[in-house]
Amino acid sequence: MRQHTYTVLIEQDETGTYIAKVPDLRGCHTHARTIPELLKRVREAITLCLEVEGKDAIPLQFVGVQQVSVSP
Repeated sequence: MRQHTYTVLIEQDETGTYIAKVPDLRGCHTHARTIPELLKRVREAITLCLEVEGKDAIPLQFVGVQQVSVSP
């Protein structure tokens, strides 16, 4: 079986909880209190999302992340 690598965006909310999002897979996200637990859960979430989306979902090529500031 061919293995794919997916980009995972990790953020931390105001309570210290880590949130992982997989942009290539619609609705694929999870959360945890620690990074090791988050990585375990995101692998499980990707597996489940691939079951729904289809095993042929091919990841996009990661280019970069930017933070942009704007004045409201």
